[in-house]
Amino acid sequence: MELGRLLRERRSIHVFEDRPVPPELVMELLEDAVWVPNHRMTQPWRFILTYGEGRRKIAEAVRKINADKEADPGKKKEAGQKFYDKIMAIPMILTVLIREDPNPVVREEDYAATCCVIHNFSLLAWERGIGMVWKTHGWLHDPIFREAMGIRPGERAVGNLQIGYPAKIPSAQPRIPAAQRLTVIDQA
Repeated sequence: MELGRLLRERRSIHVFEDRPVPPELVMELLEDAVWVPNHRMTQPWRFILTYGEGRRKIAEAVRKINADKEADPGKKKEAGQKFYDKIMAIPMILTVLIREDPNPVVREEDYAATCCVIHNFSLLAWERGIGMVWKTHGWLHDPIFREAMGIRPGERAVGNLQIGYPAKIPSAQPRIPAAQRLTVIDQA
C-alpha cells in the first residue's frame, strides 16, 4: 500500500475480533519497526509481549490498582473487575519501555525515537490487517503494575499497545491542514 494512503487510513482500534494475533508476526513487525532515526544509536527500547493466559498478569495488577483507588468499600470489587474484564477482552498487549538516560537531552531523544518505533509498528500492523491503540494509563507507572510486568528500575513504560484484528473501524477524524500550522521564514 502507498505510504501516504496508509498514513491516512490507519485508525486507532478499540474493539477487536476474538481471534489471536500470531506472536511471530508481531516479532516480524517489530524487527522492521525499530529502524527509526535514533541519535547516538542508544536503541533504548524494550518490549513485553503479553497474550493468551499471560494477560491475566496485567489484568490482576490492574484489578488491584483500580480496586484500591475506589473510595467506597462496597464498590471496590466491582471497580477492579471492570478493568480486569477490559484487559482480558484485548487479544494482545505490547508494553513498550525505554531505559531512561540520566542526561535529559538524551532521555528526550530516546523517548522521541521510541515513539517513532510505536508509530512504525502501528503502520506495519495496519498494512497486515492488524489494529491497535496506544494507551498511556496512569497505572503504567504504578509499582503494582511495574512489579507484575518485571519493569526494571530506570525503565519507563511509554505505553501499552492493545493489538488485535479490528472488529470495528472508526471513521476518520478531521485534521487541521498543516498549512494552517506552518510558519515560513525565508528572509533574514
